[in-house]
Amino acid sequence: MQGPVGLLALQGDFALHAQLLADVGVDTVEVRCADDLTGVSGLLLPGGESTTIAMGIERENLKKPIRDLAAAGIPIFGTCAGMVLMSSSHLGLIDMEVERNAFGRQIHSFEADLDIEGLDGAGVRGLFIRAPIVASVGPAVSVLAEIDGSIVGVKQGNCTAISFHPELVGDPRLHLQALGRAGVPSGESGT
Repeated sequence: MQGPVGLLALQGDFALHAQLLADVGVDTVEVRCADDLTGVSGLLLPGGESTTIAMGIERENLKKPIRDLAAAGIPIFGTCAGMVLMSSSHLGLIDMEVERNAFGRQIHSFEADLDIEGLDGAGVRGLFIRAPIVASVGPAVSVLAEIDGSIVGVKQGNCTAISFHPELVGDPRLHLQALGRAGVPSGESGT
């Protein structure tokens, strides 16, 4: 029996992730303080404004509890700003350096089909909004996806980060895989 997936709910599009996971029977809990992490079986760091979310993590003293979850093997998944937060210069969950807003401003948003290493089924439709790219990775990091030679998906141990928004196109496969719920059929609870 798995606990709920925690959704960092300090700022950003966490409600869309909650709906996407609910649609496939995965329970979630909003995380705003360290006590909210008790019993979670995974943690999602959503898109939003990375600077604002980082300040919230500092304000709520969440940095160490999040790092402790990762060290305990709990799956952590970051999308867009979540990728920035997981980088070496923030939480240090993945040995990578990230370039924010690498594709330009919001008016330069775009969609692209991506092949994701290790993901079953057809490719993923990636929606890129002020998206980061991974500028460099350490030796323990696996590259999961690239677009035009730029890294947009990585994994290190139990931590996965992507620079795009699968929650906006309604595809839960990356969420399920990254959060250790890949075996949960649609419509059945993972708890």
